[in-house]
Amino acid sequence: MSSFPTYTIDSAPAQSKPVLEQLHQTFGLIPNIAATMAGSPVLINGFIGLFQRVHSSSLTEPQIQTLLLTNAVVNASEWPVAFHTALALKEGVSPADVDAIRHGVLPDDTGLAALSALARALIEKRGRLTASDQKRFLDAGFSAEQILEVIAVVAASTITNYTASVTQPPLEAQFEEFAWHASAH
Repeated sequence: MSSFPTYTIDSAPAQSKPVLEQLHQTFGLIPNIAATMAGSPVLINGFIGLFQRVHSSSLTEPQIQTLLLTNAVVNASEWPVAFHTALALKEGVSPADVDAIRHGVLPDDTGLAALSALARALIEKRGRLTASDQKRFLDAGFSAEQILEVIAVVAASTITNYTASVTQPPLEAQFEEFAWHASAH
């Protein structure tokens, strides 16, 4: 059993409540990962600030979800894999591309593959991209500035992935069909 409570708007620390209210308005629910993050106003407020900026970048929502799903798989973080599987499909990423990412391979879509490969390289190489890593990404039609945006997505996702791995929040019923287990991959 986790020693990290899953907070509600009523039970959360006062400084965490505005974020939980905002997430409830956005998603119609408070994701359990955010409900556990709420125990630390520092964590949840840093998380929401970075995620708002990520979602206002030049990257599209399908591209962002591709990155977030890739990051969750590479970090073997189960709750985020299920959540971002659902969001990627909702945002129009093909089921085949989602399945590929969930199995640790690149999607067929060239642009999504470039994003997924760059995210994987950033995580696995601890940010030490080679010139060829960057060239492959740029050759796929992305810009140098978008490399920096991918770094922001990886940073934001790391907050979610590490929090989920430490706190192990319960998976919401609507995401259970997308459950993923690191030990199976």
